[in-house]
Amino acid sequence: MKNKSYAVFGLGRFGKSVAMELAKNGAEVLAIDSDAEKVKMIAEYVTYAVVADVCDMEAMEALGLGNFDGAIIAITHDLNASVLATILAKEMGVSNVVVKAKDEIHTKVLKKVGADKIIIPEKESGIRMAHSIMAGKLLDFVELSDRVKLVEIKIRENWVGKSLKELDLRKKHKINIVAVRNEKGEIEVGPDPDKKLEANITMLVTVDRNQLDKLVE
Repeated sequence: MKNKSYAVFGLGRFGKSVAMELAKNGAEVLAIDSDAEKVKMIAEYVTYAVVADVCDMEAMEALGLGNFDGAIIAITHDLNASVLATILAKEMGVSNVVVKAKDEIHTKVLKKVGADKIIIPEKESGIRMAHSIMAGKLLDFVELSDRVKLVEIKIRENWVGKSLKELDLRKKHKINIVAVRNEKGEIEVGPDPDKKLEANITMLVTVDRNQLDKLVE
Protein backbone atom coordinates (compact mmCIF):
# COMPACT_ATOMS: atom_id res chain seq x y z
CA MET A 1 0.00 0.00 0.00
CA LYS A 2 1.38 3.42 -1.01
CA ASN A 3 2.46 5.63 1.86
CA LYS A 4 0.32 8.70 2.39
CA SER A 5 1.90 12.07 1.68
CA TYR A 6 1.46 15.39 3.47
CA ALA A 7 2.70 18.96 3.10
CA VAL A 8 3.25 20.82 6.37
CA PHE A 9 3.40 24.63 6.24
CA GLY A 10 4.96 26.37 9.23
CA LEU A 11 7.64 24.70 11.34
CA GLY A 12 7.12 26.25 14.74
CA ARG A 13 6.85 23.90 17.71
CA PHE A 14 3.39 22.67 16.69
CA GLY A 15 4.07 22.27 12.96
CA LYS A 16 7.39 20.57 13.61
CA SER A 17 5.69 18.13 16.00
CA VAL A 18 3.06 17.25 13.38
CA ALA A 19 5.62 16.82 10.59
CA MET A 20 7.93 14.61 12.64
CA GLU A 21 5.11 12.41 13.93
CA LEU A 22 3.69 11.92 10.44
CA ALA A 23 7.14 10.92 9.17
CA LYS A 24 7.70 8.66 12.17
CA ASN A 25 4.53 6.78 11.23
CA GLY A 26 5.59 6.15 7.65
CA ALA A 27 4.14 9.10 5.76
CA GLU A 28 6.01 11.03 3.10
CA VAL A 29 6.33 14.57 4.43
CA LEU A 30 7.15 17.84 2.70
CA ALA A 31 8.04 20.43 5.37
CA ILE A 32 7.84 24.09 4.34
CA ASP A 33 8.84 27.30 6.12
CA SER A 34 10.24 30.70 5.18
CA ASP A 35 12.85 30.36 7.96
CA ALA A 36 15.88 28.52 6.56
CA GLU A 37 17.12 27.57 10.03
CA LYS A 38 13.85 25.79 10.90
CA VAL A 39 13.94 23.95 7.58
CA LYS A 40 17.53 22.87 8.19
CA MET A 41 16.68 21.53 11.67
CA ILE A 42 13.90 19.25 10.41
CA ALA A 43 15.44 18.15 7.09
CA GLU A 44 16.86 14.85 8.36
CA TYR A 45 13.52 13.75 9.82
CA VAL A 46 11.22 14.28 6.82
CA THR A 47 11.17 13.29 3.15
CA TYR A 48 11.62 16.82 1.81
CA ALA A 49 12.28 20.16 3.50
CA VAL A 50 11.91 23.39 1.53
CA VAL A 51 12.45 27.07 2.24
CA ALA A 52 9.49 28.89 0.68
CA ASP A 53 7.15 31.79 1.35
CA VAL A 54 3.46 30.93 1.04
CA CYS A 55 2.89 34.38 -0.43
CA ASP A 56 5.16 33.50 -3.37
CA MET A 57 2.65 32.07 -5.85
CA GLU A 58 5.31 30.75 -8.21
CA ALA A 59 7.06 28.87 -5.40
CA MET A 60 3.78 27.38 -4.18
CA GLU A 61 2.81 26.16 -7.64
CA ALA A 62 6.22 24.49 -8.00
CA LEU A 63 5.56 22.34 -4.91
CA GLY A 64 2.92 20.26 -6.69
CA LEU A 65 0.49 20.30 -3.78
CA GLY A 66 -2.18 18.54 -5.82
CA ASN A 67 -0.17 15.33 -5.55
CA PHE A 68 -0.42 15.22 -1.75
CA ASP A 69 -3.06 13.41 0.31
CA GLY A 70 -3.29 16.29 2.74
CA ALA A 71 -1.88 19.64 3.80
CA ILE A 72 -1.37 20.96 7.31
CA ILE A 73 -1.22 24.74 7.65
CA ALA A 74 0.46 25.47 10.99
CA ILE A 75 0.87 29.23 10.63
CA THR A 76 -0.72 31.59 13.17
CA HIS A 77 1.67 34.54 13.36
CA ASP A 78 0.45 35.80 9.97
CA LEU A 79 -3.29 35.52 9.35
CA ASN A 80 -2.95 36.45 5.67
CA ALA A 81 -0.34 33.74 5.07
CA SER A 82 -2.50 31.14 6.83
CA VAL A 83 -5.57 32.03 4.78
CA LEU A 84 -3.63 32.24 1.50
CA ALA A 85 -1.99 28.84 2.06
CA THR A 86 -5.42 27.33 2.77
CA ILE A 87 -6.92 28.79 -0.40
CA LEU A 88 -3.96 27.68 -2.54
CA ALA A 89 -4.02 24.14 -1.16
CA LYS A 90 -7.73 23.80 -1.94
CA GLU A 91 -7.37 25.35 -5.40
CA MET A 92 -4.53 22.95 -6.21
CA GLY A 93 -6.72 19.96 -5.40
CA VAL A 94 -5.68 18.93 -1.88
CA SER A 95 -8.70 17.07 -0.51
CA ASN A 96 -7.82 17.26 3.20
CA VAL A 97 -6.58 20.64 4.40
CA VAL A 98 -6.11 20.92 8.16
CA VAL A 99 -5.33 24.36 9.56
CA LYS A 100 -4.04 25.58 12.91
CA ALA A 101 -6.07 28.54 14.17
CA LYS A 102 -5.01 31.22 16.62
CA ASP A 103 -8.46 32.14 17.90
CA GLU A 104 -12.18 32.11 17.10
CA ILE A 105 -11.93 34.96 14.57
CA HIS A 106 -9.18 33.11 12.70
CA THR A 107 -11.37 30.00 12.83
CA LYS A 108 -14.34 31.78 11.23
CA VAL A 109 -12.18 33.07 8.37
CA LEU A 110 -10.67 29.63 7.74
CA LYS A 111 -14.13 28.05 7.57
CA LYS A 112 -15.17 30.55 4.91
CA VAL A 113 -12.15 29.80 2.70
CA GLY A 114 -12.67 26.04 2.74
CA ALA A 115 -10.49 24.52 5.49
CA ASP A 116 -11.57 20.89 6.00
CA LYS A 117 -10.57 20.80 9.66
CA ILE A 118 -9.51 23.55 12.03
CA ILE A 119 -7.35 22.94 15.09
CA ILE A 120 -6.82 25.18 18.09
CA PRO A 121 -3.52 23.83 19.53
CA GLU A 122 -4.50 24.36 23.17
CA LYS A 123 -7.16 21.70 22.57
CA GLU A 124 -5.11 19.19 20.60
CA SER A 125 -1.43 18.24 20.63
CA GLY A 126 0.63 17.99 17.46
CA ILE A 127 1.20 14.26 17.95
CA ARG A 128 -2.50 13.57 18.45
CA MET A 129 -3.33 15.66 15.41
CA ALA A 130 -0.84 13.75 13.25
CA HIS A 131 -2.51 10.43 14.04
CA SER A 132 -6.00 11.74 13.36
CA ILE A 133 -4.86 13.20 10.03
CA MET A 134 -3.27 9.93 8.87
CA ALA A 135 -6.27 7.76 9.64
CA GLY A 136 -9.62 8.90 8.31
CA LYS A 137 -11.42 6.24 10.32
CA LEU A 138 -9.73 7.37 13.54
CA LEU A 139 -11.99 9.91 15.25
CA ASP A 140 -10.13 10.48 18.51
CA PHE A 141 -6.79 9.51 19.98
CA VAL A 142 -5.27 9.45 23.50
CA GLU A 143 -1.85 8.12 24.46
CA LEU A 144 -2.13 5.91 27.56
CA SER A 145 1.56 5.02 27.36
CA ASP A 146 4.35 4.86 24.76
CA ARG A 147 2.81 1.65 23.40
CA VAL A 148 -0.89 1.60 24.29
CA LYS A 149 -3.37 3.99 22.65
CA LEU A 150 -7.03 4.66 23.38
CA VAL A 151 -8.80 5.46 20.11
CA GLU A 152 -12.31 5.99 18.81
CA ILE A 153 -12.87 4.46 15.37
CA LYS A 154 -15.60 4.14 12.80
CA ILE A 155 -16.62 0.52 12.37
CA ARG A 156 -15.93 -1.15 9.04
CA GLU A 157 -18.81 -1.84 6.67
CA ASN A 158 -18.22 -5.59 6.88
CA TRP A 159 -18.63 -5.48 10.67
CA VAL A 160 -22.23 -4.24 10.45
CA GLY A 161 -24.75 -6.93 11.41
CA LYS A 162 -22.18 -9.04 13.24
CA SER A 163 -21.63 -9.38 16.97
CA LEU A 164 -18.40 -8.67 18.83
CA LYS A 165 -18.23 -12.37 19.62
CA GLU A 166 -18.39 -13.24 15.91
CA LEU A 167 -15.79 -10.65 14.97
CA ASP A 168 -13.39 -11.73 17.72
CA LEU A 169 -11.50 -8.44 17.37
CA ARG A 170 -9.21 -9.11 20.30
CA LYS A 171 -7.76 -12.16 18.56
CA LYS A 172 -7.80 -10.85 14.97
CA HIS A 173 -6.72 -7.24 15.56
CA LYS A 174 -5.32 -7.35 19.11
CA ILE A 175 -7.70 -4.67 20.35
CA ASN A 176 -9.88 -4.46 23.45
CA ILE A 177 -13.37 -2.94 23.16
CA VAL A 178 -14.00 -0.42 25.94
CA ALA A 179 -17.31 1.03 24.74
CA VAL A 180 -19.51 1.70 21.72
CA ARG A 181 -21.22 4.98 20.79
CA ASN A 182 -24.47 4.91 18.83
CA GLU A 183 -25.71 7.42 16.25
CA LYS A 184 -27.38 9.51 18.99
CA GLY A 185 -24.09 9.82 20.86
CA GLU A 186 -25.14 7.43 23.63
CA ILE A 187 -22.26 5.38 25.04
CA GLU A 188 -22.48 1.76 26.19
CA VAL A 189 -19.52 0.76 28.34
CA GLY A 190 -18.66 -2.95 28.25
CA PRO A 191 -20.98 -3.68 25.30
CA ASP A 192 -22.94 -6.93 25.01
CA PRO A 193 -20.74 -9.33 22.97
CA ASP A 194 -23.81 -11.00 21.43
CA LYS A 195 -25.47 -7.79 20.23
CA LYS A 196 -25.35 -7.15 16.47
CA LEU A 197 -23.46 -4.01 15.48
CA GLU A 198 -25.47 -1.30 13.71
CA ALA A 199 -24.29 1.06 11.00
CA ASN A 200 -22.96 4.49 11.98
CA ILE A 201 -21.70 3.48 15.41
CA THR A 202 -18.19 4.05 16.68
CA MET A 203 -16.02 2.04 19.03
CA LEU A 204 -13.71 3.15 21.81
CA VAL A 205 -10.83 0.66 21.92
CA THR A 206 -7.36 0.20 23.34
CA VAL A 207 -4.71 -0.90 20.86
CA ASP A 208 -0.96 -1.39 20.67
CA ARG A 209 0.80 1.33 18.66
CA ASN A 210 2.12 -1.28 16.20
CA GLN A 211 -1.44 -2.39 15.37
CA LEU A 212 -2.94 1.08 14.95
CA ASP A 213 -2.29 1.51 11.21
CA LYS A 214 -3.70 -1.95 10.43
CA LEU A 215 -6.81 -1.20 12.46
CA VAL A 216 -7.75 1.93 10.50
CA GLU A 217 -6.47 1.07 7.00
